[in-house]
Amino acid sequence: MDFILATNNMKKLEEMQRILAPLGINVKTAKQLGIELPEVVEDGETFEENAVIKAKSACGITNMPAIADDSGLCVDYLGGAPGIYSARFSGEHGNDEKNNDLLLEKLEGVELEKRTAKYVCAVCCVFPNGKEIVVRGECNGVIGFERSGNAGFGYDPLFIVDGRAFGMYTAEEKDKISHRRRALEKLSDELKKIL
Repeated sequence: MDFILATNNMKKLEEMQRILAPLGINVKTAKQLGIELPEVVEDGETFEENAVIKAKSACGITNMPAIADDSGLCVDYLGGAPGIYSARFSGEHGNDEKNNDLLLEKLEGVELEKRTAKYVCAVCCVFPNGKEIVVRGECNGVIGFERSGNAGFGYDPLFIVDGRAFGMYTAEEKDKISHRRRALEKLSDELKKIL
């Protein structure tokens, strides 16, 4: 069964394919299908609401089951920020360097014990018949004092789990414990009930 993934992020596509393939689900991007999805306004107040907006839009346009995720970093000391604004924390969408710089600046002088954080991923699957599945995965860690490693993307060089920044994890290591993996496993469990 073909599902459309409401993203052009190839890293997300690969991760979703690895996890969902055993269910007989073939995940494709709009680009792979020769379709162009319009940019949607992510004006939800939660990760879940934004994932639903993206999945409903893709499903409505393609009449295919659609999967979308919305994810980000929530830092306790900052009251949960950057949260749903993670990709544009610094005011420039997708600029990982500036986002990490701003995070370090806001946590300057804050001791490690108060730098707790979690990565959050909400995944929504919408079917043409209107059925919706929404799940959430989280991964807890702390924010380091400096960047470490070149792997991953986003805040990975600063997000420390088990004494090591995600920026130093291999893709396989990160896959085992990441917020996205945990959300996709929940999605997989829900899909098994209906497919």
